[in-house]
Amino acid sequence: MNNIKNVFTLLIELFFVSTKLGLTSFGGPVAHLGYFHEEYVRKKKWINEQTYADLIALCQFLPGPASSQVGIAIGVIRAGILGGIVSFIGFTFPSVIVLIIFSKFFQHSALIQSGWIHGLKIVAVSIVAHAILGMSEKLTPDLKTKSVALFSIIVTILWTSEFSQITIILISGLIGLFMFKKNNLINEKTKITIRVSKRLALFCLSLFLLLFFLLPILSKYTALPWIDLFDRFYRTGGLVFGGGHVVLPLLEHEFVQQGLINKETFLAGYGATQAVPGPLFTFAAYLGAVLDGWKGGFIATCAIFLPAFLLILGTLPFWNKLKGKNKISNALVGINAAVVGILIASFYSPIWTSTILKPMDFVFAGILFSMISYWKLAPWMVVLIGVVGGFFFF
Repeated sequence: MNNIKNVFTLLIELFFVSTKLGLTSFGGPVAHLGYFHEEYVRKKKWINEQTYADLIALCQFLPGPASSQVGIAIGVIRAGILGGIVSFIGFTFPSVIVLIIFSKFFQHSALIQSGWIHGLKIVAVSIVAHAILGMSEKLTPDLKTKSVALFSIIVTILWTSEFSQITIILISGLIGLFMFKKNNLINEKTKITIRVSKRLALFCLSLFLLLFFLLPILSKYTALPWIDLFDRFYRTGGLVFGGGHVVLPLLEHEFVQQGLINKETFLAGYGATQAVPGPLFTFAAYLGAVLDGWKGGFIATCAIFLPAFLLILGTLPFWNKLKGKNKISNALVGINAAVVGILIASFYSPIWTSTILKPMDFVFAGILFSMISYWKLAPWMVVLIGVVGGFFFF
């Protein structure tokens, strides 16, 4: 009875924390990782810096929305499969609900030009900068790791491809394998408890592959519209590498080019997705709702996130064993340094270049950064100040 009560308490706490993040995490995938770092690592201390970096590295390897996968993984570590589901619901559904409502009332995407939206973008700048500083202190402590991070920054900025991040991580892993032998940068105490059996993990990986190949066949030979809808979003969610923005051309191909949704409606929804907190994959909720009301929005959301959920459940139980091996540990040093570089590069573009456009932007970002880094204000307070400041100053 006490165990059930403890699990219920964990789930309630996880739901409230993830929902708070779902309501306040503006700025895209990299910014989300900054918000997660502040809440889960610095404030709650549910995981340490090393484990957090390991999760980011793992999720960069997997297709799907990396920030959402990190959130799901933290939920699984905290409270098992139910924890992963609760974490996903809390972080995702605030924006899903807003976008389904928006699909019924939209006229155009002028909302993203509002001053308070610009204020929220500046909040994202301060949050990401704060997270990068914290992670870089832990993960790039010497010249070798700093060099790997610099390599990662250069390649990420100069090679803008959906394959750039995974290529950088693979190369950095190889560098770590040979450069960081007998290193002491990996803390042996970072072993984490995963409340998912390896048998269930293998089932999830098998189901991921089965659905990937079975759904197109079912869609072709059945007359059920919801199966076709599920198939389109599932395939998209299972093919996205390189962050949430990469989902745009895939969805455009599935729905605009095939005449299911016109371009104006598509772009208006994407603009609205930029203006709400939470993962960019919730754009699927808008498209599904345009096609088939709130039911379509719900189906689309479940379908596009299901591959990410199955892959996280399928890989986490093997992660401790893999990263515990010396060679894997050495490679992880290089991979984690590369993650820092990728975050810095993404901080520059698109976050900095699309947000810090004039002196007042820089001044406001500096104030917000000081609030969260030195004055230790809670992230939700910084978000609120960003909204008010954006409304009055921009």
